[in-house]
Amino acid sequence: MARELLSQTELDELAGELTGWDVSAASLARTYRFGNFVEAFGFMASAALVAEKMDHHPNWSNVYNSVEVSLNTHDRGGVTELDAALARAMDSLAGRTG
Repeated sequence: MARELLSQTELDELAGELTGWDVSAASLARTYRFGNFVEAFGFMASAALVAEKMDHHPNWSNVYNSVEVSLNTHDRGGVTELDAALARAMDSLAGRTG
């Protein structure tokens, strides 16, 4: 998967695609809300397996039923297609799309 920084045009297109995400050149950020802690933690466990397979790990935190996520490619200093792919996968796991 490409690890080149996304252009502003690509970021603009991504912002239109990833509903609920705050898209910037620095990061992709979103807060997921679930019915309870168990659902939130289950989401994190499922997302962790995907992230590990991708070898791309999110910055995130969990408080009760919410999970705050921030994605960027640290070694590139911004957002790459790898971040977009993980955001899409996380939306899918959370039952949220586009």
